[in-house]
Amino acid sequence: MKKAGMFALLFLIMLSSSSASENWEIVSLDLRRAVPNNSATPERLSPLHELVPLSNDEGVIRRVKLPEGVVKAVAFTFDMCELDTTTTGCDMAVMSFLRERGIPATLFMGGKWMRTHSRRVKEIMSEAELFEIGNHNWSHGNCALLSDEGLRAQVLWTQAEYELLREEAGADDIPEVPRLFRLPYGRNNERSLKILAGLGMRVIQWDVAAEAGDNSNPKRAKRSAKIVAGMTKPGSILLFHANLVPKGTVNLLREVVSILEDDGYEFVKVSELLEIRNQRTC
Repeated sequence: MKKAGMFALLFLIMLSSSSASENWEIVSLDLRRAVPNNSATPERLSPLHELVPLSNDEGVIRRVKLPEGVVKAVAFTFDMCELDTTTTGCDMAVMSFLRERGIPATLFMGGKWMRTHSRRVKEIMSEAELFEIGNHNWSHGNCALLSDEGLRAQVLWTQAEYELLREEAGADDIPEVPRLFRLPYGRNNERSLKILAGLGMRVIQWDVAAEAGDNSNPKRAKRSAKIVAGMTKPGSILLFHANLVPKGTVNLLREVVSILEDDGYEFVKVSELLEIRNQRTC
């Protein structure tokens, strides 16, 4: 009886693990334009939790200068976003690869994209040890062109959507709202940075734009990965996308990870990279 009970328990564990892995495989609703576009305003317009305003002296963070001899670390970041007029996908090939390899990442999500892919967002929220979520505006609004009111709405609607999904997921172990922000198109001006600082957002950009077109061809992905790795330094923040725009990102990511691992790099979230910067060495 004891052996039978043990085998039954092992079977249930294996079944549960298999089911969890299957949940991360791509399905039709993950594809671009598979979900009908919804351009309506969000259910909740303002987050219940407001961040403390920051000094905007920090400006835009593109790379983190690390103390010498601490760690050779970089951060992978992925933009997951869509416009008012269309829906994009959720690149589960990328997400599954990161999860299977245990590679931490910072995911900058648009609020509208989160609503489109709410099931996936809640699954990602359950993997708090690996993934952190940043704000990427509601519908990829250009911060340099938006009015003050429009910019605040794009940021706050996204914070509120995150809150709603966090509540539905029961994800009490992740922050109440995102604290990191990525500028759509990389565009900003002094006015927009002041507004973002007032909303408590730390602006995180990148020093290595990894993708340059379609990497569906493995040979092209290998060539591109060598270029990306050559631009990478300790403290680098690498930009990828996980919304199926562009294509073949997982091919490029695999190759970049392989090269950087061989070169002794460790992978951390952006928030962890910022913490390493604040460490002091003797």
